[in-house]
Amino acid sequence: MIKIGVITASDRASAGIYEDISGVAIQETMRDYLKSAHEIVYRCIPDNQDTIEETMMELCDREGCCLVVTTGGTGPAKRDVTPEATENVCEKMMPGFGELMRSVSLQYVPTAILSRQTAGIRGRSLIINLPGKPKSIRECLDAVFPAVPYCIDLIEGPYLECNEEVIKVFRPKQS
Repeated sequence: MIKIGVITASDRASAGIYEDISGVAIQETMRDYLKSAHEIVYRCIPDNQDTIEETMMELCDREGCCLVVTTGGTGPAKRDVTPEATENVCEKMMPGFGELMRSVSLQYVPTAILSRQTAGIRGRSLIINLPGKPKSIRECLDAVFPAVPYCIDLIEGPYLECNEEVIKVFRPKQS
């Protein structure tokens, strides 16, 4: 079974002060995009770097998620440490993901330059950090997801079949 990890890093959502609509938005987007049978492995945790790192490692190493998508903790505030956690657990960083997400977000809000989204590879897992607003989550995923299945192919993960009516992915033709 293909596993997709979803991590929400939020002190308030993890404490039950408010509903985690961002994590729900990621899960809904994955259901829209993927035709492959898959399981969502969801965690809502506090904005604590050690906890974020431990959760990323758990989802990649023990749960076997080929893709881990995070939301929250990408801004400039003191408690925003998701990109640092991602860098600490990844062997390779994939800066193009963050560059494209910021570029897309700048079309909607000038404060997108404050966002520190990034992505990286841990073993056979791709980790992508997204912003916290559901609308921004979908905009960013619409921009970067066309490259995600091929990236997962390259790191020897499972073959992700996508709903081409919803998202057009790119895989080079075999020569």
